[in-house]
Amino acid sequence: MSILGIEAVVFAVKDLEKNTQFWIDFGLNSVSSDETESVFDVATGSKLIVRKLGDDRLPAESFPGEGVKLTYWGVDTQDSLDDYTSRLEADFDVIRQDDGSVLCQAPDGQWIGLRVWDKKVVFSQPDAVNAPGNIKRLNLHRTWRHKAIPKTINHVVFFSGDYVASFEFYQKYLDFRYTDHSKGVGIFARPDGTHEHHSIFWVNDQLPVAPGRFGFMHIAFGLDDIDEVMLGANIMEKRGWTNTSNNSSGGISRHRISSAIYYYCDMPCGGEAEYHADTDYVDDNWVPRAWDFKFGSLLWSHNTPPIFRGDDIPWDMEFDLDQKSFEPFRISRKPTGDLSKITEEDEHAL
Repeated sequence: MSILGIEAVVFAVKDLEKNTQFWIDFGLNSVSSDETESVFDVATGSKLIVRKLGDDRLPAESFPGEGVKLTYWGVDTQDSLDDYTSRLEADFDVIRQDDGSVLCQAPDGQWIGLRVWDKKVVFSQPDAVNAPGNIKRLNLHRTWRHKAIPKTINHVVFFSGDYVASFEFYQKYLDFRYTDHSKGVGIFARPDGTHEHHSIFWVNDQLPVAPGRFGFMHIAFGLDDIDEVMLGANIMEKRGWTNTSNNSSGGISRHRISSAIYYYCDMPCGGEAEYHADTDYVDDNWVPRAWDFKFGSLLWSHNTPPIFRGDDIPWDMEFDLDQKSFEPFRISRKPTGDLSKITEEDEHAL
């Protein structure tokens, strides 16, 4: 019984035309578009659906404003879907839809859907990397790319009033695996049917930069390599999608916790869309880790945010297979580092 990843996300937006153009420029494949919605997909078959705020097809309001209002998780078989549905129905209201999918509102307010998904196999062939004394690409020129083409929806990120409880709901009812914990900031997790480091991340909504309630933060898309990330960033900036958060992300950079190379683009509906490459891939042999947020989020960007600067940030990571690191944050949810100087511009550096 497996959940294979994100089958679809449904956005609610005020300006459908502007948001449609954003995703076209971002590199998603346009499936359909009319005056009520725009539908895009990526190579795995995952869909991104954009609808106007107030559309009758959206679930009941879970947070004010725009953003991802519904996340569908793709399930491998009908038997698996029936089993997950039975688990949820034992404790929560479940809505069965005409297409066979089911909806449920998680305790933190997030609306989730489950449906059988024929996930498409994706093939990538990033160029081998040369280094002095370690030649992997001999007499071969590096591939020349013309645009960024996202192949996967890697993960979604939400603010949560109790990020430990948010994870534990997914763990108990949907078999999600704990990957890593940025102490006091959030938990990374993945379903059992994918090897990506995380498919979802819950962020403490009590951080100085957070809304103080459940809400949408960002969505990430998988690319082949750093060349494609750089190209996507340049194209988005050229087309007018400026990243006002560059001061916090430092532009193109790398996360320490997941190893991923990334670039965030500000979306017209709020939140960020992330280009993502060279992330860690894991299986059930992975041992989860608990990190001090400052050490775990350290960047090598050219414009590292002040909160992460300096060579004196101590190594602060421990293995956490038994989830002991969760305990102090069930009540206080306070990070272990000093957050007093975090500004709004530092938001997604966390």
